[in-house]
Amino acid sequence: MTQGLAPSGLVRNNTFRLLVAIGLAVLPLLGGSALANPTAVPATYATKAEAEAAASKLGCTGAHPMGNQWMPCAQHGQASGSAPSHH
Repeated sequence: MTQGLAPSGLVRNNTFRLLVAIGLAVLPLLGGSALANPTAVPATYATKAEAEAAASKLGCTGAHPMGNQWMPCAQHGQASGSAPSHH
Protein backbone atom coordinates (compact mmCIF):
# COMPACT_ATOMS: atom_id res chain seq x y z
CA MET A 1 0.00 0.00 0.00
CA THR A 2 1.26 3.46 -0.85
CA GLN A 3 1.99 5.55 2.21
CA GLY A 4 -0.54 8.33 2.79
CA LEU A 5 -3.35 6.72 0.79
CA ALA A 6 -6.23 4.96 2.50
CA PRO A 7 -7.47 1.61 1.22
CA SER A 8 -10.45 2.01 -1.11
CA GLY A 9 -12.78 0.25 1.32
CA LEU A 10 -11.96 2.77 4.03
CA VAL A 11 -12.58 5.66 1.64
CA ARG A 12 -15.95 4.22 0.60
CA ASN A 13 -16.92 3.62 4.24
CA ASN A 14 -16.00 7.18 5.23
CA THR A 15 -17.82 8.60 2.21
CA PHE A 16 -20.93 6.64 3.13
CA ARG A 17 -20.73 7.87 6.73
CA LEU A 18 -20.35 11.45 5.54
CA LEU A 19 -23.38 11.20 3.24
CA VAL A 20 -25.50 9.68 6.02
CA ALA A 21 -24.42 12.42 8.43
CA ILE A 22 -25.29 15.13 5.92
CA GLY A 23 -28.67 13.53 5.23
CA LEU A 24 -29.47 13.28 8.93
CA ALA A 25 -28.42 16.88 9.47
CA VAL A 26 -30.55 18.23 6.61
CA LEU A 27 -33.70 16.16 7.21
CA PRO A 28 -34.95 18.19 10.22
CA LEU A 29 -34.51 21.37 8.20
CA LEU A 30 -36.87 20.04 5.53
CA GLY A 31 -39.61 19.12 7.96
CA GLY A 32 -42.42 16.68 7.23
CA SER A 33 -44.33 19.17 5.12
CA ALA A 34 -41.51 19.40 2.61
CA LEU A 35 -41.87 15.71 1.91
CA ALA A 36 -45.67 15.66 1.75
CA ASN A 37 -47.74 16.53 -1.32
CA PRO A 38 -49.79 19.57 -0.26
CA THR A 39 -52.28 19.07 -3.12
CA ALA A 40 -52.91 15.37 -2.50
CA VAL A 41 -56.49 14.23 -2.07
CA PRO A 42 -57.02 11.86 0.89
CA ALA A 43 -57.77 8.27 -0.08
CA THR A 44 -60.62 7.71 2.38
CA TYR A 45 -63.31 9.82 4.01
CA ALA A 46 -65.62 9.38 6.98
CA THR A 47 -68.76 10.16 4.96
CA LYS A 48 -70.07 9.37 1.51
CA ALA A 49 -70.73 13.07 0.87
CA GLU A 50 -67.06 13.97 1.53
CA ALA A 51 -65.87 11.24 -0.82
CA GLU A 52 -68.29 12.36 -3.53
CA ALA A 53 -67.03 15.95 -3.21
CA ALA A 54 -63.42 14.75 -3.58
CA ALA A 55 -64.34 12.66 -6.63
CA SER A 56 -64.60 15.77 -8.82
CA LYS A 57 -60.95 16.61 -8.01
CA LEU A 58 -59.98 13.16 -9.26
CA GLY A 59 -61.96 13.30 -12.50
CA CYS A 60 -64.73 10.90 -11.50
CA THR A 61 -68.13 10.89 -9.82
CA GLY A 62 -69.74 9.03 -6.96
CA ALA A 63 -68.19 7.16 -4.04
CA HIS A 64 -67.76 3.57 -2.89
CA PRO A 65 -67.37 2.01 0.56
CA MET A 66 -64.02 0.70 1.78
CA GLY A 67 -64.41 -0.95 5.16
CA ASN A 68 -66.02 1.64 7.44
CA GLN A 69 -64.76 4.54 5.27
CA TRP A 70 -65.69 5.96 1.86
CA MET A 71 -63.49 6.41 -1.20
CA PRO A 72 -64.05 8.81 -4.12
CA CYS A 73 -65.32 7.45 -7.47
CA ALA A 74 -68.15 5.00 -8.02
CA GLN A 75 -65.68 2.17 -8.72
CA HIS A 76 -62.30 1.45 -7.15
CA GLY A 77 -59.40 2.54 -9.38
CA GLN A 78 -61.57 4.83 -11.50
CA ALA A 79 -59.77 8.09 -10.59
CA SER A 80 -57.94 9.83 -13.41
CA GLY A 81 -56.32 12.50 -11.20
CA SER A 82 -52.73 12.55 -9.98
CA ALA A 83 -53.40 11.21 -6.50
CA PRO A 84 -51.24 8.17 -5.73
CA SER A 85 -52.82 4.77 -5.25
CA HIS A 86 -53.03 3.51 -1.68
CA HIS A 87 -52.00 -0.02 -2.74
